Amino acid sequence: MPDLFTVTAPLMLRSPDGSEKVLAECFPHPQGLLYFDLYWHLGQPALTTHVLAGNISGEGPWKIDGHILNVLACHGTNHELASQHQSWLDYLGSPQAEYPPQPLVMAIARKLGASV
Repeated sequence: MPDLFTVTAPLMLRSPDGSEKVLAECFPHPQGLLYFDLYWHLGQPALTTHVLAGNISGEGPWKIDGHILNVLACHGTNHELASQHQSWLDYLGSPQAEYPPQPLVMAIARKLGASV
């Protein structure tokens, strides 16, 4: 099974409270995992980027301190999350999308402490 940070498929995060979300970006972080919400670049970084502290275990699904990361299309696909992801892809493909180029995304992740 691939390492969490080499997976190119969309990832979903299930929190211990049962809430779920699709991740726009994720990076290794000294404390565990740094991830960005969908549309993170349109909001306040303090609210749209997150560090999930803890050891990452598993080979997919991955577990971090009670949270579970899974490939979106695996193990009981959630229609709502799949729809959110498709809307994200549609946004990224639209002419009005203002998503930062990958080198800038990486620089932002490094500034937030990611090990990239």
